[in-house]
Amino acid sequence: MPGGITMPEFDEALLLRAQPSLFTDADTPLGLDEYQAFTTRTDQNARPGTEGLGFVLLGLFGEVGGLLSALKKKQRDKDAFVAYHDAVLEELGDALWYFANAALRADLPLSMIAQRIPATLDSWDYHGRTGPSTFLDLQRRTPDFEGPTASAVLEHRLLALAGKVGGLLDDFSSGRIQANRDVLSADLVEIFRAMLAAADDAEVSLDQAARLNVAKTLGRWPVTPDWGALFDVDFPPEEQLPRQMTMIFKERRIGDQAYVIQQLNGVNIGSRLTDNRHEPDDYRFHDVFHLAFAAVLGWSPVLRALLKLKRKSRPEIDENEDGARAGIIEEGISTWIFNQGVRNVDFRAVASLDYSLLKAVRELVRGYEVEQRPLWQWERAILEGFRIFRELKHHRSGAVTIDLNLRTIEFKAIS
Repeated sequence: MPGGITMPEFDEALLLRAQPSLFTDADTPLGLDEYQAFTTRTDQNARPGTEGLGFVLLGLFGEVGGLLSALKKKQRDKDAFVAYHDAVLEELGDALWYFANAALRADLPLSMIAQRIPATLDSWDYHGRTGPSTFLDLQRRTPDFEGPTASAVLEHRLLALAGKVGGLLDDFSSGRIQANRDVLSADLVEIFRAMLAAADDAEVSLDQAARLNVAKTLGRWPVTPDWGALFDVDFPPEEQLPRQMTMIFKERRIGDQAYVIQQLNGVNIGSRLTDNRHEPDDYRFHDVFHLAFAAVLGWSPVLRALLKLKRKSRPEIDENEDGARAGIIEEGISTWIFNQGVRNVDFRAVASLDYSLLKAVRELVRGYEVEQRPLWQWERAILEGFRIFRELKHHRSGAVTIDLNLRTIEFKAIS
């Protein structure tokens, strides 16, 4: 972290509220500096301080561009673009993250920047305080935010915001910021003012956008990882997935066609699997992803069906969570991520997945119990599945052991 910040909010011991209730209490306003400090815990930029500022500014420009793109789609598609509300709040929250992080890297607390904004806005009331300290302090006092809107006024505001961010990038690329830090401070004040004006005209809450950004970010990079209880923990033992199990994969051939059989305790499980396409791609080993989902997420309708472990003691769970549609969705996810992996060398040497991929998976399981699993668990399940898949491709057979208590999946070569 850059030197020069001595405020207590930036003491590591006081950075954030406890994660289990982090920012979920709407009665406790989200502090400007509290949120800014949060960005240090989820910053994946390896360059410290102002050395990494260029990357952060590119992110800020990209997210403001995302806001413009969402508005364009809404104006073009009107009511057909039903995701407009969520898109605006997400893009605005992401823009706030990059903005807050950029300011922090330059030793500029958000509360200090905010104090320079209301000089031209005389309708604000800080209730006796010396200046704004929360996002709620910064916006017009209205009972409810009914937006986001998609008006011509908002279009003007967002274009102005993009122009301010573009000016900051120009100052950075030309070296003016490096030569005079006051230039950066002035640019950030103008951007924050433009962002606030856009939020007001869009009738959206910066506080809500920031809170949603916290939830989204912690879904990828939690401060305190929480695996959550297994979905079948309260069901009879005979309806629970085995907490430890070892599945044997064996490749066999009939003529020119290769296929895979799976065995559990010496018993064949399911049908033999082929690639089901003209060009071989080893999809026949794809059941390893179902094992990875079970191990990491505690979820696999496909594996439940194969092992005859559906939760029939509760008919609504048996029909909806363990039924055919849930199994089809899981197979669809397995096929889709497999195709993504094929285009990316089976995610070899990849430590994290693109957010859009994880978000798409989350959309596919919306409405099912596994929707509650955070994105970091999905990322772990997919990457671990591909790690074992690469081993199976190399050895053409192997023993795959999963442990639902430890949330692990491991490979062992067999002769």
